[in-house]
Amino acid sequence: MRKFSDLNKPRILITGAAGFLGSHLCDRFIREGYQVIAMDNLLTGSMRNIEHLFPNEDFSFYHHDVTRFVHVPGKLDFILHFASPASPIDYLKMPIQTLKVGSLGTHNLLGLAKEKNARILIASTSEVYGDPMVHPQKESYWGNVNPVGPRGVYDEAKRFMEAITMAYHNYHGLDTRIARIFNTYGPRMRLNDGRALPAFIGQALRGEDLTVFGDGSQTRSFCYVDDLVEGIYRLLLSEYPEPVNLGNPDEISIRDFAEEIIALTGTKQKVVYKPLPVDDPQQRQPDISLAKEKLNWQPKVNRQDGLRITYEWFRQLPESALHEL
Repeated sequence: MRKFSDLNKPRILITGAAGFLGSHLCDRFIREGYQVIAMDNLLTGSMRNIEHLFPNEDFSFYHHDVTRFVHVPGKLDFILHFASPASPIDYLKMPIQTLKVGSLGTHNLLGLAKEKNARILIASTSEVYGDPMVHPQKESYWGNVNPVGPRGVYDEAKRFMEAITMAYHNYHGLDTRIARIFNTYGPRMRLNDGRALPAFIGQALRGEDLTVFGDGSQTRSFCYVDDLVEGIYRLLLSEYPEPVNLGNPDEISIRDFAEEIIALTGTKQKVVYKPLPVDDPQQRQPDISLAKEKLNWQPKVNRQDGLRITYEWFRQLPESALHEL
C-alpha cells in the first residue's frame, strides 16, 4: 500500500468506493484535503470510476470484500460504508451477497470504527420505508416492508444496518451517522442497472422504446449526485446520530419522467408498459425538514440541469458500454 504524503491529514475509509456514489465521495474528500483509503470488491463497482485518482499520493485502493475481516493499518478518523448492491437488477441477482454486506459487512466496519475510535457513516436508503403508507416520508415513519418478498433482501439489509449501528452507538458510545438516501443520479451510473433513469437513457441511446412498469403513476424523487454528496459531507461532520433523509423532494411520476427523457434525448421512441414488479413502491418523496434543520442542506441542482449533464456523460460512452450488463 502506498504511503501517504502527510500523516497529519484526516484519514477516511470509503467502502464501495468504485461504485457510483462511492467514487464521487472519493473525489470530494480528496478535494477537501483528506487521505482517502478506497475499498471495493468490484462486484458491482468499476475501476474506471476511480482510476483518475491513482496518481494522487493521498489516494489508496484495497481490493477487499468487507464481509470478511477488515484491517486498515494506522490511524483512521472516518469511515463511510457504501458497499452494497444498490439497484434492483443487482440485489435480485445477488440476494445473499446483499444481505451479507448489510449485516456482516456493517458489523465488521462498526468493529473497525470502535477499534480506531473513528466516526462512521452508513449508507441506508429510502427502501427502509418499503411501499410507504405515509407521504412524504419522514424519518419518524417506521415503514411498510415485506421481509420475505424479492426486495426484502435489500430493504431488510438496510434496516438491519440501521439497527446494529444504533446499537453500537447506544451500547458502545460509537460516533455514528445514518444517511437515508433517496433516488440519486448523475455521471458514472451503470446504464443497465435496472433503475429508471439509466434504463430510460440507455434505451433512448439504443433506439429502443422506453419501458415503464405498471401504469407509470408511481412516483420517484431524483437528486443530482453533487447535491447528495454535499449532504453526506455535512452529515458526516455534523453532531446528529439519528437517521437523516437525503434526497430531492421534487416528485414526478415515472410516466412523466419517461416523457422528459424522450424530450431530452430528442428520440422518436414511444413508452411501452409492462407488469409492475412485486412490492415496487408506489410513492417516493423525502421530507427533508430534518436535513434543512440539522445540516442547513437542501438540493440546489434542478432536474432539467442535472439530466442534461448526465445525458451528455452517457452520450460520450463507447458503443460497447450501451450493451454492458
